[in-house]
Amino acid sequence: MTVTEDPTEDPFVTHRGLLFTVAYEMLGSASEAEDVVQETWIRWDAIGSAGRSEVRDPRAFLVRMVTRKALDRLRANARRREEYVGEWLPEPLLTAPDVAEDVELAESVSFALLTVLETLTPTERAVFVLREVFDMPYGEIAEVVDKSAAAVRQIGHRARQHVAARRPRMAVSRGEQEEVVERFLAAVTNGDLDGLLDALAPDVVFVADGGGIAQAITSPVSGAKKVANLLRTFPKFGAGATVLPVLLNGAPGAKIVGLDDGHDTAITFVVEEGRISRIYAVRNPVKLSRIDVVAELGR
Repeated sequence: MTVTEDPTEDPFVTHRGLLFTVAYEMLGSASEAEDVVQETWIRWDAIGSAGRSEVRDPRAFLVRMVTRKALDRLRANARRREEYVGEWLPEPLLTAPDVAEDVELAESVSFALLTVLETLTPTERAVFVLREVFDMPYGEIAEVVDKSAAAVRQIGHRARQHVAARRPRMAVSRGEQEEVVERFLAAVTNGDLDGLLDALAPDVVFVADGGGIAQAITSPVSGAKKVANLLRTFPKFGAGATVLPVLLNGAPGAKIVGLDDGHDTAITFVVEEGRISRIYAVRNPVKLSRIDVVAELGR
């Protein structure tokens, strides 16, 4: 999904999808990423046409600008994340089918990767995103994070090792993901315990995020039987509840609407070896305010 430069169009408009993607991968929040993109536009516009014409590589210039702003916000958010009620999960994105077909882009915005990125320091996260996802030269990254190129290489190496040790062990085709998720959703809808156990990996982990607003477990639940017993109570939440298959973060997911407590739920999955190894359920309504809007992403 690389965008070709159009000399008749403002570079900011051309690369807006890319800038949003960078900010989102840095922050794990679509709403905050949008704010950062808007702040970048204000700064870009303030430079003036004469100043913008002197920028040799507008794409790189804008990426550096949006990353600095996202990094500042990420550092400012550290205390708020520590005081968050329960588990903090990224904000899920509704994505178009072409995102899922772009393997590299889908992987870069996958929920599994975003949750791992949450365990990095702000600087490590910036270096990892810019180098591993967007292939920015170390020298340019050094300018963004105010470090030497040598230090950035070391930080990048450390971040890569950290992420590699925690991300899913093997790639799974979209077709396999869809088949496993479809079986899982059918079992949840029907309260089918055997069906759930068949779809879940023995060591599956269920993580929920209610943000202290919507009801949700505050600690992860591990093990197929415990997770299945938790999930098969879904029909008791109300006869009007509906499970809607959707593409979230470039992969098959689901949205549950019509629950008795009035709060919707977005669910994403990690599928490994034909079974679901991780389930992420976002119930915090603040993080679902954009769930019906297809995100415009880019590389």
